[in-house]
Amino acid sequence: QVQLVESGGGLVQAGGSLRLPCAASVRSFNMYRMGWFRQAPGKEHEFVAAISWSGTSTYYADSVKGRFTFSRDNAQNMVYLQMNSLKPKDTAVYYCAVRTRSGAYYNPRSYDYWGQGTQVTVSS
Repeated sequence: QVQLVESGGGLVQAGGSLRLPCAASVRSFNMYRMGWFRQAPGKEHEFVAAISWSGTSTYYADSVKGRFTFSRDNAQNMVYLQMNSLKPKDTAVYYCAVRTRSGAYYNPRSYDYWGQGTQVTVSS
């Protein structure tokens, strides 16, 4: 059974930073590719970032490229999303997810396991 627990969300002013940890309870964590998605009220899940099993390859949505950094610590079964230069449009619930399928890294249907999410609110 896979469990993912996100934390680190909160209220921050525009231009500020937040770091979102996600703890994974899964066997062979270092074999799984991971992703971050976000969902704003009334909208579908939006791809934010993805990372390879080793952490050597990362992928970002254009909207966050250069501001967000996705990293992982396989020894601790953790992934992190460092978010800098936050904007009000980044406001959403952020989810980490385990990618188990062979589909595109930016497609939420490629991910089978999801955390409960953590709210990020950026004020102007």
